[in-house]
This record gives sequence, structure tokens and C-alpha cells, in this order.
Amino acid sequence: MLIENGRIFTGAKGVLENGYVLIRDGKIAAVGEGAAPMSDPERIDAQGRLVTPGFIDAHCHAGMWEEGLAFEGDDGNEETDPSTPQLRALDAVNPTDRAFRDALDYGVTAVLTGTGSANPVAGQICALKTYGGTTDEMLLKAPAAIKFAMGENPKTVYNGKSQTPATRMAIAAIIREQLMKARRYMQDLEKAEQDKDADPPELDMKCEALLPLLRREIKAHFHAHRADDICTALRIAQEFDLDPVIIHATEGHLIADTIARAGVPVVCGPIISTRTKPELRNLERFNAKRLLDAGVPVAVNTDAPENPLDMLATAAAVCAMEGIPHEKALEMLTCNAAKAAGLENRIGSILPGLDADLLLFSQDPIGLLVRPDMVICGGKVQEKTV
Repeated sequence: MLIENGRIFTGAKGVLENGYVLIRDGKIAAVGEGAAPMSDPERIDAQGRLVTPGFIDAHCHAGMWEEGLAFEGDDGNEETDPSTPQLRALDAVNPTDRAFRDALDYGVTAVLTGTGSANPVAGQICALKTYGGTTDEMLLKAPAAIKFAMGENPKTVYNGKSQTPATRMAIAAIIREQLMKARRYMQDLEKAEQDKDADPPELDMKCEALLPLLRREIKAHFHAHRADDICTALRIAQEFDLDPVIIHATEGHLIADTIARAGVPVVCGPIISTRTKPELRNLERFNAKRLLDAGVPVAVNTDAPENPLDMLATAAAVCAMEGIPHEKALEMLTCNAAKAAGLENRIGSILPGLDADLLLFSQDPIGLLVRPDMVICGGKVQEKTV
């Protein structure tokens, strides 16, 4: 497949005003400016249209809180133990959840979906394409990150059970204890590998789940709204040499310089929301703009089903209304989101070697529920479902 004559928003490498994209075997084979030096029997003339990478929601719960169902489709929170790193979101996702279909119609081709925020150590997030018949066919990476939760949600859940954690101190202590156990477990494993006379530790599924995190092979996604919770997350990440991302960051605008100095990305959202609980009292639509101005890499999320997945680009449009430049708004949906997911080597940009998930627009995608003219998934044109 050859896409020609389009305005190419590459993501990581800026904009080509008149360019081409060559696709081979589901991957981007070549990208360039001007007339394509090659031909292909499947040719798409993108004259007058914008070509972008597929959009990415870097934090949602698609397939885990299924639309149209109550408890039957609620598989996101195991509210029986405050530390559950061994839980795999992949085992809970229903790929037939309508959220995936709606997402794809509006250009969201990949999501990070995972557990809720009831538990301080919540579980393993998975990265999925929004197309494919089964979760195994949709799978990008599992685990893609470990979810941690700070603040009000764990406090509320376990205080209601008269169990710990009932305070922010206890939340942080539970996270630290689990990370310390996993670090000691990792050290014992390494010792046993180096010393034939040393016995390996007894299998511990919780500690096993945290090994990729401690080795910085995957990221630590911290659910944190309040400024103090964000600072606690940064402190823990530094103590254990984690690769952190702050999710939500509602009060990020209050400590934007602190987050920037830490060099930690933020996934803001849901942007379209009311102040429904105490942690959201300082919710501001200029939050993402303040963070970007401070030098923080920012992506946006829907937190679906909190907001529908098909409103991801609309969330970016709300941010743009606060003064974020158009190209930066597109980056929040693409390359910035891919970096927050640790998947910039697969998705989020139009570069050779990356997956051929592309969108074609005849109007500005940063708007209210703008549908792409064409969605290309793995190098194949996706048929619209509505």
C-alpha cells in the first residue's frame, strides 16, 4: 500500500507538508517528502488530507468494565487484598466490549487497559490494539506497566471494610513493603543463579510480577490526583529506581515544575469531567497546558468507561482551547502516549519499522467527535461499523 500526496503528521519527526507512506506486511516501510520514488498496486491519494498515526489512549479500563453491564461485566477491582501485583488485566478483558469498536471508528487504534484504583498495588496493565478477534490477537504487550493507586480511592475502599489502608501513610507503606519484598526476592534469585550452592527463594507470584518493573523493563503507572500524592509517587519511584508515569495528575498544574524536574511524563484525564469527589476540587482545563509549558511530556486519556473512548481526540481539543498548539495536541494522542506506554518502538509515530496503524482526515481531527475518513489497521483498511 502506498499513501501519496498527504500532509503527514509523523509524530516524533514533525510534519511533512506533502509526503508519502509505503506499507509492507503490516509495517511502515518508508516515509518521505514529495513524490514517492516507488509504486504500489494499492495506491491511496491523500491529496488535501492529513495522515496521522493511530490514536492511543494511555489509560482506560476498556473491556474490564463492560458497557451496558453491572457486576457481570465489572472485573477491574479485586477488593479483597490491597496488594495484588499478580493480577493480569489481560485475563479480565472482554474483546467483544463495544468500547473497542467505537474507539476504532474514531481512530483510537491502541489502548492501555487495566485494573482500577481500589488497591495500592493494583496489578498488571496490558496494551492492546482495538482491532482483532481475541485479546491474544489484539495484544501489544502484557504486562505493559504495573498499576499503583494513591489517595482517596484505596482509602475509601478499605476504610469501608475497617481494614488497612485507611490513611495515605498506609497506602505508601503497603507499596513500599511489596516493592521491598520483590527487591529482596530478585536479589535472592540472582544469588542462586550465581552460586550453585544457594537455594532459590520459594515461588512468590506477587514478587515475580514485580521483577520486570524493578528491572525497568516496564513502567510504573501511578494513579494520583492530588499534588501530595503525586509527590509521594515520585518519592517511591526514586527510592526503588522505577520508570514512573503519573496518571490523571489533576493537581499537576500546582506542582508542574516539580514534575518537570523529576523528568516524569503525565497522562492527563479524563479532561471532560466534573468535580465529583474531593480529589477533583482543583480540576482545571488548563492543567495539560501548564504541564507542557513547564516541560512535562503530556498525553491525554478518557479513563473509559468514565468517558467514552471515542472522545479521546475531543479531550485533546478541550486542551487545545486552553492554548496548546495544534501539533502538540496531536502529539498528546500519538507519540507522547506511546512513550507513556513504553511502546514508542511499535506505535505512535509514522516511521519505518513501526506498525502501520494510520488515520486519514479531511478535516481537523482536534475537534468534537471527528471521525477519520479512513482507518488503516496493520496495513489494511478498516471497514466502518456505523
